[in-house]
Amino acid sequence: MGFSVSGAAAIIFATMFVVFGMWYTATANSFEAVTDAEQDRTDAVRDTQNTEVAIQSVTYDSPNDEVTIDVANTGAAQLSVADTDVLLDGRYQEGWRENATVENTDTRLWLAEETLTITITGVTEQPGRVKVTAEHGVSDTTTEVSTV
Repeated sequence: MGFSVSGAAAIIFATMFVVFGMWYTATANSFEAVTDAEQDRTDAVRDTQNTEVAIQSVTYDSPNDEVTIDVANTGAAQLSVADTDVLLDGRYQEGWRENATVENTDTRLWLAEETLTITITGVTEQPGRVKVTAEHGVSDTTTEVSTV
């Protein structure tokens, strides 16, 4: 009953330290991942609540086959022109970002209280419905299209 009991106790204590270290590391990393995910969700909800866009006007220029859309960033969040999408009569439009301006300036950042002007070329008929979707899925839709 001498060394074998002391040796077994030492092995058990050493094993408990190793097991506790592995358990603590796994739970700490899991807790950190959950906390980060909750923070990301909170940030996304806040950004969505601070994002709002409003279509001010849509003009169809039939001789030039162009649609011009003025959209105001009426929210508090800054938006990216690259993350903005346009649909005419439910059809996704591409290639308009090169012609887009914010407050008559060629920029890719769309700040609060600024107006984005979108010009889409090659539109052969007047659209009946226009939808602009900004970041976070926030959008505005209109059926009011004036003709030039």
